[in-house]
Amino acid sequence: MIISQALAELIEQSEMDYMTDRMEAIRAREGNPEGVEVKRFGSATAFYSRTMPWGLFNNVKGKIEEENVEEIIAFYRERDRNFEIQITPGKVHPAVLKDLAYAGFYQSGFHTSLYCEARKTEPDHVAEVEIRELRPEEMDTYAEIHCLGTGLSIEGKPSVAANNEVLFMRPGWRFYIALYNKIPASVAVMYMQEDAASLTFAATLPEYRNKGLQRNLLLKRIDEAYRNGCQWVVGQCAYSSTSHRNMERAGMKIGYTRATWTKL
Repeated sequence: MIISQALAELIEQSEMDYMTDRMEAIRAREGNPEGVEVKRFGSATAFYSRTMPWGLFNNVKGKIEEENVEEIIAFYRERDRNFEIQITPGKVHPAVLKDLAYAGFYQSGFHTSLYCEARKTEPDHVAEVEIRELRPEEMDTYAEIHCLGTGLSIEGKPSVAANNEVLFMRPGWRFYIALYNKIPASVAVMYMQEDAASLTFAATLPEYRNKGLQRNLLLKRIDEAYRNGCQWVVGQCAYSSTSHRNMERAGMKIGYTRATWTKL
């Protein structure tokens, strides 16, 4: 299906839905050890974590209205935190961009959102590769691949495990693992809500890249989305990255490229 404003809004809403559910689940851990906050500003949602300083956990999604710009900036300033403002095409008024520029923000990057219709798929038949759902007792393995596959310090493995354990049994979340010659080598996550399935995370150990693991994890999730009644599959990645190419090879198309604004 050709992209439309309605479909673009569905893509954005799917990303907001999974991020909200993810952060709410982490916040619900006893004592809220990651210091998570989720706050609405009109049609926009602000995400914050005291212990996780990365833009992934400190950002604003959705349509920002001019009257909310100062409130949003103050929210993060009071918490002494740099953050990202994620702006999708057709969802921002020029006056908001002007206010952000006056406040010292600039467009620092781009991020690509892709989509396809959920469909029945068949994995590539590679004898060395096995794709299946992650088992509860494998969360430590998941966390290790998550860290090593993304360049995070292995010292963060307990936190990664704890923050994903709370998602594992939560409605809508599915975790997958790829084994190469029976060795755990790659992981992926999907979140399903209503008509859309979001490809929320994927990582592969460096020594097992370029072996078709992520392609097969993509095909598995597209098929699982179809079997669970979703109409759409959406995902985000860096433009022209390996993930971008893998998604297009799996039949996904660019929905839009959103802008990232940060403090100068």
